[in-house]
Order: sequence, then C-alpha cells, then structure tokens
Amino acid sequence: MTGGRIIFLNGTSSSGKSSIARELLDILDDGVFFHMAVDSFGAMRTRRELGPEELDTALRLTRMGFHRSIAAMAEVGNDVVVDHVLSEPWRLLDCLAVLPGEDVLFVGVHCPLDELVRREQARGDRPQGLAAHQYELVHRHGDYDLECDTGAADPRACAERIKGFLPARPTPTAFMRLRENG
Repeated sequence: MTGGRIIFLNGTSSSGKSSIARELLDILDDGVFFHMAVDSFGAMRTRRELGPEELDTALRLTRMGFHRSIAAMAEVGNDVVVDHVLSEPWRLLDCLAVLPGEDVLFVGVHCPLDELVRREQARGDRPQGLAAHQYELVHRHGDYDLECDTGAADPRACAERIKGFLPARPTPTAFMRLRENG
C-alpha cells in the first residue's frame, strides 16, 4: 500500500491556514484529500473547566494524538491537508518523529503582524494577542518546501501555488532536512 501525501500548513492563528486548506480541497483533483485541523481536535475535548496543569497535559496529549492521527491517515493511503500551529519546539520534533518526511510538503503560511491582529479582532473567537505571541515562534525552525504570504495573496492564490508545486516537491523535503539536522 502506498502512503498518502501530506500538505502541512504551519502558521500562526489567523494566518489563513484553514482558508487555504478549504481552497485546496476544492482544487486538488488528483486524489481524495482530507483536511485535518488541530483546532478540530481541541474542539473534541471535554468542556469542563481544567486547571492549569491538567490543561497543559490535555493539550500536549491532544497534539500528540493529532500528529499520530495524521500519520495513520497517510499510512493507509489517504492524502491529508494539515492545519497546525508549531508554536512549541516539541510539536515539530514530534511531527518529525511520526510523519513520513518524504511524503510531507511543508508549507509556511505567513501574514504581516498588523494584519494578523486585525483578523484576530474581527474573528472574535481567539484570545486577543494569541497571533502576536505565536508570531516569532512558529517559523523559527527556518526551513520549508514552500512559503506563502496571505497578506499579499488570497487563500485561493496560495492554494493554486501549492497545487502547482506539489508534483515537484523537493528531495530531500524540508521534513527530511529538519530530521537530519534535528
């Protein structure tokens, strides 16, 4: 059985990852893709109030489960668009450990900070300042196969760029290079 392809979108909250993922599902025509978003996994968690330590543990375990779910989907041949925020170094390290690096197209989703703040305020469903807090963290590993800027291009244009790049993804991929240098 051939493993599925993984298009891994990494960027801050409100950077446009989910919008790009939705556009990708509309335009990718060479397989069946599934959008897996870290926010969706968090939304499955119990609603009772958790203390700080219990919440930290729950968040870590949720993200670890999310990473392994991506791997399981790809392992049986599903193509996956991942929507994630790699704001803590262990998250990337865990993904590097469990995802098949040769099958991952790692895409950095950038957006200017002032636009992130504007989007965050307009959405109203995120803690104010979350995107600013994540801004310096999510891209610090510094290596992608492809990068897009949602401040300069709309989600459809970013998706078209990713679709065009997908057949020519590099070898070694960014995930493979990061694993080697890790």
